[in-house]
Amino acid sequence: MNLYHCSVDLRDNAKAVGFAVAVEAWMGHLKSSGVIQSWRLCRRKLGFGAPRARDFLLEIEVEDMTQLDMAFRFTATSDENVERLYTTVHQMVGEVDIALYRPFPDPERAERMALI
Repeated sequence: MNLYHCSVDLRDNAKAVGFAVAVEAWMGHLKSSGVIQSWRLCRRKLGFGAPRARDFLLEIEVEDMTQLDMAFRFTATSDENVERLYTTVHQMVGEVDIALYRPFPDPERAERMALI
């Protein structure tokens, strides 16, 4: 399992509920197409967070790097529905920071450590 984290601030003209609805439609399409495992959208509560913390956190779970690559390739297809769903979300995003996480220690890391 890998966790693709997107820390997001919206553009000034974007509405939070509209963003949530658009993310649900886009992530639901990705999940039903089998290119992600699951997802969740969280919003910072009461403005609490580090000075650089963004307002929203979108966490996307993929099985492995192959599935993540499939999600990127799926997004790049010339399908009109994919383009519409992606664009609806993307046009609301102002600033974003991306990170990729994995559970630790993971089996792959433990096996490599044993080979040293």
